[in-house]
Amino acid sequence: MGLYPIESLDDTRVAPYRNLKDRELARMGGLFLAEGEHVVRRLLASRFPTESVLLARRRVQEIAPLVPEHVPVYAAADELVHQIIGFKFHSGVIACGRRVPGPTLEQIVTPRERPLTLVICPEIANAENLGSLIRISAGFGADAMILGEHSCDPFWRQTIRVSMGTVFRLPIVRSDSLLNDLRRLRQDWAVELAATVLGPSAESLVDAGRSARLGILFGNEAQGLGEGYVAACDRRVTIPMKLGTDSLNVGVAAGVILYHFTSQFGSRC
Repeated sequence: MGLYPIESLDDTRVAPYRNLKDRELARMGGLFLAEGEHVVRRLLASRFPTESVLLARRRVQEIAPLVPEHVPVYAAADELVHQIIGFKFHSGVIACGRRVPGPTLEQIVTPRERPLTLVICPEIANAENLGSLIRISAGFGADAMILGEHSCDPFWRQTIRVSMGTVFRLPIVRSDSLLNDLRRLRQDWAVELAATVLGPSAESLVDAGRSARLGILFGNEAQGLGEGYVAACDRRVTIPMKLGTDSLNVGVAAGVILYHFTSQFGSRC
């Protein structure tokens, strides 16, 4: 194990951790930050390369033995760790990872004969909401997530943190043309598409069955699903609401809907 003490804020070895924005990290060879012990453990166990680990000295004895020998471990005093990353960070465990190519649409939907549950997000703009959706999708056994052109980056720090590292396990496809890919899902791979919407004209979730191959579309936090995406779907489903409540947070709604559909049929373990 390579354990290296860090004594200065200007040490170039910890440059990726130093107050950098997500977009800047992405431009540095596709880097991202994973913060917190549980998230870092999941990064270390994943297919994503770990470039380095930064630890508060009080966590070295506990965490450093978990890190592969080829991955450098940097150790610093708590106050210096806070200065490096730009905020007070109580867990004292953070790592820098590197992105790898994601799966293609073809890879997540074939073979055509097997059951399938897809979560499709055309325009999730809030990083924390996307993290919640990733964690919920993984927890309820979705096979993969498809992100539209206008959804935020699943490897932003907040998204990774809120997902609790499940972003390293759930296959995620980033679509360049979601409407075109929705058409392909229906025509080429027999995937039924369900739009989640508000309103009494939609099918009540209470009575909603499912096909073996199902893609569920969840809308933007503020505007919901655009008309074009709703029109591209085979059906519309809604959660019946009471006491004048008009809607739920997208993560809460996704949990309710995914539990309903994945408990019926065909979710993965």
